[in-house]
Amino acid sequence: MDAFPIFTPSCPELPPLGFGAAAIGNLYQRVEEGAARAAVAAAVDAGIRYIDTAPHYGFGLSESRLGAVLADLDPREELLLSTKVGRVLVPVAPDAGPVRHGFADAAPFEPVFDYSYDGVMRSYAESQRRLGRQRIDLLLAHDLGTATHGDAHGGHFRQFLDGGYRAMRELRDQGAVRAIGLGVNEWQVCLEAMGHADFDVVLLAGRYTLLEQTALDSFFPACAARGVKVVVGGPYNSGILVNGTRGAAPLYYNYEPAPAAIVDRVRRLEAACDRFGVPLAAAALQFPLAHPVVASVIPGMADSAQVAHTRALMDTAIPPALWQALRDDNLLHPDAPIPTAPTATP
Repeated sequence: MDAFPIFTPSCPELPPLGFGAAAIGNLYQRVEEGAARAAVAAAVDAGIRYIDTAPHYGFGLSESRLGAVLADLDPREELLLSTKVGRVLVPVAPDAGPVRHGFADAAPFEPVFDYSYDGVMRSYAESQRRLGRQRIDLLLAHDLGTATHGDAHGGHFRQFLDGGYRAMRELRDQGAVRAIGLGVNEWQVCLEAMGHADFDVVLLAGRYTLLEQTALDSFFPACAARGVKVVVGGPYNSGILVNGTRGAAPLYYNYEPAPAAIVDRVRRLEAACDRFGVPLAAAALQFPLAHPVVASVIPGMADSAQVAHTRALMDTAIPPALWQALRDDNLLHPDAPIPTAPTATP
């Protein structure tokens, strides 16, 4: 890998609450155009100033919808946006199938993994076009790791280090993007990548939540030592922390039906929340922000009602006694910081 100038991490200051835009790319179910536009408008109106998207979300649909709305709502590009690289979109027949890769009635493209220099540059340019932005604030390499690639991880990882990372560094050094990092579902690949490359930020989905805190032992200390900020995606662990075990079956965890051990742990979490009159989802949303390396939490929101509900959850006052009860019941990692006051949001 080519030598680079000395790297000083520099992630723009992110608000505690961001907008995860996978849902408006028709994740799992179709979201009508009007509802998607209303969700983004409601988020901006509610003071949410950070939005995360990716080419993979609806195969360009999420980015295109954001670009159309933000052209009117944010013409001066004051909002912070993150998008991702690591896949390029290849045209397919419009009738390729109603649901592909978890997205319903998405745009007629097929996502193809490409972590090469040219692939990253192409992905960035196409995202910039769909979003209609002069500059993208955070650019993240999407879905590296064995959870996504299995035995093919080594080849994709080498391709990224040899090519894609160089492209991202060039974009950052030129000022085309403000920060670079990873957008992944596993912290192990972050540690692996940090041994070879420098990053400003990591978007980690599902691995530092009220339900699990496996990132605490080695990954978060490494981030603190290097000055890398963390954005927490998937704070509800694919939905099981929204309504708990009282939600509609099947209960999902990690994008799959939840195993019995996870369901049992969620029952214990919701029982503790019930004792203090706190919605489980409010505790799940606020908990990650207590850790000093966590800059923002970005739940997915599909419509304006979900935006309003999310703001209400973030503004819910949670008594410190709940956090202590969770710790006493061994439902939190012993080293996990716990909130000491309600989360302040703009």
